[in-house]
Amino acid sequence: MTDLFAGARADPGGYDASAIEVLEGLEPVRRRPGMYIGGTDAAALHHLAAEVLDNAMDEAVAGHASRIEVLLEADGTLTIADNGRGIPVDPHPRFPQQSALEVILTMLHSGGKFTAGAYQTSGGLHGVGISVVNALSETLTVDVARNRTLYRQRFARGAPLGPLETLGPAPNRRGTTVSFRPDPDIFGPGARFSAERLYRLARSKAYLFGGVEIRWRCAPQLATEAVPEAQVFIFPGGLADRLVEDVGAEATVTNQPFVGAHEFPDRAGRVEWAMHWTVAADAQHGWYCNTIPTPQGGTHESGFRAAIIRGLKGHAQLLGLKKAADLTADDALVGTRILLSLFLPQPQFQSQTKDRLASPEAQRLVEAAVKDHFDHWLAADAERAKALLAFAIDRMDERLARRAQLAERRKTATNARRLRLPGKLTDCAAEGREGTELFIVEGDSAGGSAKQARDRRTQAILPIRGKILNVASAAAAKIGANQEVADLALALGCGTRDRYRDQDLRYERVIIMTDADVDGAHIATLLMTFFFQEMPGLVAAGRLYLAQPPLYRITAGAESAYARDEAERDRLIATRFAGRRVEVGRFKGLGEMAPQQLRETTMDPARRTLIRVTLPDSHQDRHQVRDLVERLMGRQAEHRFNFIQAHAARIEADAIDA
Repeated sequence: MTDLFAGARADPGGYDASAIEVLEGLEPVRRRPGMYIGGTDAAALHHLAAEVLDNAMDEAVAGHASRIEVLLEADGTLTIADNGRGIPVDPHPRFPQQSALEVILTMLHSGGKFTAGAYQTSGGLHGVGISVVNALSETLTVDVARNRTLYRQRFARGAPLGPLETLGPAPNRRGTTVSFRPDPDIFGPGARFSAERLYRLARSKAYLFGGVEIRWRCAPQLATEAVPEAQVFIFPGGLADRLVEDVGAEATVTNQPFVGAHEFPDRAGRVEWAMHWTVAADAQHGWYCNTIPTPQGGTHESGFRAAIIRGLKGHAQLLGLKKAADLTADDALVGTRILLSLFLPQPQFQSQTKDRLASPEAQRLVEAAVKDHFDHWLAADAERAKALLAFAIDRMDERLARRAQLAERRKTATNARRLRLPGKLTDCAAEGREGTELFIVEGDSAGGSAKQARDRRTQAILPIRGKILNVASAAAAKIGANQEVADLALALGCGTRDRYRDQDLRYERVIIMTDADVDGAHIATLLMTFFFQEMPGLVAAGRLYLAQPPLYRITAGAESAYARDEAERDRLIATRFAGRRVEVGRFKGLGEMAPQQLRETTMDPARRTLIRVTLPDSHQDRHQVRDLVERLMGRQAEHRFNFIQAHAARIEADAIDA
């Protein structure tokens, strides 16, 4: 049998018991800082500031501090002070030769946050935060005002420079002040705190707990346009105030945000949130646990997402919207601005840097609390709920359409060919879109007259065949397969739905030009429905118009005039042609009009009348338009029947064109 160790060296190469190192105190931190703060880069450097500030915030959240001060000096020294209880300075029972302050600053895994005795909830969990800061600081000084006495102890690279000093009475002062400067041996000689980064950190902490005042100061030479020399942060509204700032002037889906807070039973903590839906494509989310940012989310994020999608689907079911059954959390959270702050006893994070929350109970607690509040929020305002559901369903349709398009691309290799303009489009000669117009007309006959009547330089003509597909009642696959819809999208060149780009629109104005009768009105309605659903950005930008062709021609001798409807016809006869013998002709359609007549009455910018199609500024108010479109153009015929019944009495019998 082969000896597996025959070729091995007999000499162990000096690997014996003496090669085994035992790192004590804070030496492990200095040797392997990445294990404690994630590295030695700028993010790790600023993690030191966050650790100290988090301790001050824990005092505020526990109700013992109301004020925190942050000062950045020109030499890079950072000072963070609070008016809390102050770190204990009496001798530690286990180490009677050392004060509790020295134990906390020089020993890993020491602190008052392992149980709920001193803090109900806290960001510090492992007892390593402030001791790690001490280990990685060139110098660190702690002042403690406690029991009306001021104490101080100094450290260098984690080691005490002397015992705890008693500086004297401090009858009007309380709390802890930590001043430190990061060690260039660890972070590099050029490492410095960023005033802007610390300023944002201090501001965000003030939002996370509405009961705290944070005072920011920095050396005058560090102040910039974005960073003032001094500022006081206090936000009584907490996350709601931050949300207002984040949303700014962005258009929102609902007029009011979803804001709330909930105390968990049995002192299990609490959760606060602020959320708004914007019409933007990108989302901005901030997840926090015990005021610690968790940029990678975690179980509290999962609970919140589940609450929102379950709430929306449940409300849709109450309204009978079966289509909403396919909604996902991603559909519901497109464009959202979310801030969630969870306070939890003994939370579990995935690492010392606490980038992700891992506490399994957080998902259950957050989901139950948020869903209950969300259900009430939806039920409190029916229009708001409908607007939000419509927005989410639109996002779902876009997602499904993208999936279908991707599947189609995989099936065919012809997608690489260059798209061409539809063959029936008669384009204008202008190179840019300024001053250009696309007239959408009904049928080839009207298209022929319009082509002869147009200004070839600025006016393009696109005939469509009869009544275009009703997109409000058609599935996404059917819309995508419809030739008339495809021709429209191709001619305009701007994309549809979330792919709409106004800068790619080939014409400055899009004009629907149909016959001035009931059929023409129906076609115009179908086209407006198409633009409202598939290109809402075009409508919102004020680029959609309705032409106003005449229905009647009134002639007396050599004089002629045109009327758009019966009322205008009667008015002209009674005024302009009063007492004269007139002949009244009724146009059967645009194709019957001579090109000269069509140009004079409908297409000449100097003499025509156009109606601009617009939308309300508020997205929630726009939902009323969507609701009207759904009732009149949607799949449920009973809605149209109810509308006809409600308005039939207003119509005169002789006005019915049937």
